[in-house]
Amino acid sequence: MKLTFKKENLMNGINIVLKAVSSKTTMPILECILLDASADTIKLTANDMELGIETTVEGEILERGKVALEAKLFSEFIRKLSGGDSPVTIESDDKFKTTIRWGTSVFHIQGKDGEEFPYLPYIEKDHHISLSQFTLKEVIRQTLFSISVNDSNKMMTGELFQVDGYTLKVVSLDGHRMSIRKITLKDRYDDIKVIVPGKTLSEISKILGGDNESEVLIYFSKNHILFEFDDTVVISRLIEGEYFRIEQMLSSDYETKVSVNKREFLDNIDRASILIRENDKKPIILNITDDLMQMKMNSSFGSMNSDVTIHKTGKDIMIGFNPKFLMDALRIIDEEEVDLYMMNPKSPCFIKDPEESYIYLILPVNFNAASV
Repeated sequence: MKLTFKKENLMNGINIVLKAVSSKTTMPILECILLDASADTIKLTANDMELGIETTVEGEILERGKVALEAKLFSEFIRKLSGGDSPVTIESDDKFKTTIRWGTSVFHIQGKDGEEFPYLPYIEKDHHISLSQFTLKEVIRQTLFSISVNDSNKMMTGELFQVDGYTLKVVSLDGHRMSIRKITLKDRYDDIKVIVPGKTLSEISKILGGDNESEVLIYFSKNHILFEFDDTVVISRLIEGEYFRIEQMLSSDYETKVSVNKREFLDNIDRASILIRENDKKPIILNITDDLMQMKMNSSFGSMNSDVTIHKTGKDIMIGFNPKFLMDALRIIDEEEVDLYMMNPKSPCFIKDPEESYIYLILPVNFNAASV
């Protein structure tokens, strides 16, 4: 095999597939990137058996072939090529000894047989949806923060993707909060309900260009999901099982509704959080009266009191929240004003728009009212 590339094209392809290289494995081949030039295009592939990424890289095929190269060595060498615009030449012999040349630099590494590399699973392209790269990137950004990083409940480490006609609903939760985004699709699609690993969505978000004109095709099978965009294919295993019955967690009933300027509300919470150190579970207390929200924070480092003007309907309420959970939700809402719906100090608070295109549920925390 003998190939030549522009350095930036090769590096871009490596950076895309690196996200699927296995870091903990008993199979050394999974620590490699496959260079496949056995056909008319050059493809780079990485596969950790849960997530697989394949991308096409522009280059010239002088001799066809394939080889698997240790990902860390390969990527670090290409990354450290600086200055000049010499082409990168990669050549491997029949024993997979590989030579990388760039200008006067020559690098030798022992590759592995590309035929031993596990190819990505084949997905029947029967069921799919289409949306813009920008929309998918935004949906992930607006929900991913609510997944659990703890593997004790596998369901909470993923997100529900539910297609119903013209609507895509994406849901994440971690036991303390829940995020829901609803997207209107251009076409009507078959009903679909799958759980996509959070790791997959995080890595896809890093690859997506965020262009509103470029589309992503998402294909679904029983055990896998496939994302196809630009010159890249991402395939991931799905999380098996039945997702939580989120309808039972949602309610349109409320005793108190508060409309508040998002920026002012967020800035005050942000300032209050300065008084909290990591693992400190001090809540921010909201004392809501007719046209005023008193925000209070007390910790071993100090205290903060601040008043924010609001529009309130319903009953007065004093309620406490983890300030991080409030900030996470508020930061990804674009509207100038947000609406909070509350029933009582022990029931969930809902932050949502009138169309319910987004819903953020946050559980309150207990506090001692006497000490406030």
